[in-house]
Amino acid sequence: MAKRFPINPAHPERNCWGCDRFCAADALLCGNGSERTQHPIETFGPGWESWSGIPGDMEDDTPAAEAPAADARATG
Repeated sequence: MAKRFPINPAHPERNCWGCDRFCAADALLCGNGSERTQHPIETFGPGWESWSGIPGDMEDDTPAAEAPAADARATG
């Protein structure tokens, strides 16, 4: 069974977040690269768990309408 992923850990810089082991940053056991994997709060900041990454998915986020490409030409 996988461990629960902490939403807001006290010191995220102390652990590697790349697998379910949550190894200490100076003792990586799984071999998941040469550096530790950062926690999403370190990368995206507070509120990362409610952001889906899809533009327009949040309440106040309105996506700009896509304009057609200027160099689009019919081929045939």
